[in-house]
Amino acid sequence: MYDMKILLCDDSLLVRKKLKGALEEQGFTRIVEAVDGEEAVALCQTEQPDLVLLDIVMPKKDGLQALQEIKHNHPDIHVVIASSVGTQSNLIKAIKLGADNFLQKPITAQAIVEMIGKITGQRGER
Repeated sequence: MYDMKILLCDDSLLVRKKLKGALEEQGFTRIVEAVDGEEAVALCQTEQPDLVLLDIVMPKKDGLQALQEIKHNHPDIHVVIASSVGTQSNLIKAIKLGADNFLQKPITAQAIVEMIGKITGQRGER
């Protein structure tokens, strides 16, 4: 079991459910969900997650705006952009704003676990 708290932020309930299920199958039990960037920023304050999986295209506050605020307020939180609109310009913007990585949707559980290992240095440590 991984002892890290993960915040899933996507305006699609289906995407959040799928990601949560995939993470739980991999042994992650501390998962928090947000429906938009505004909620993600607020939850980072109250929940202090170790990792945020952040969609780009969302209502109220998009993923890039949320990323900027999260990194400004909590530089230690790892943020991974997860989006189906993986344009080069969004990727470059996300990296410049402090994103640790970028995953193209649809995301597999294996891709998440590998990426978590890379950014935390935990390589399969349970």
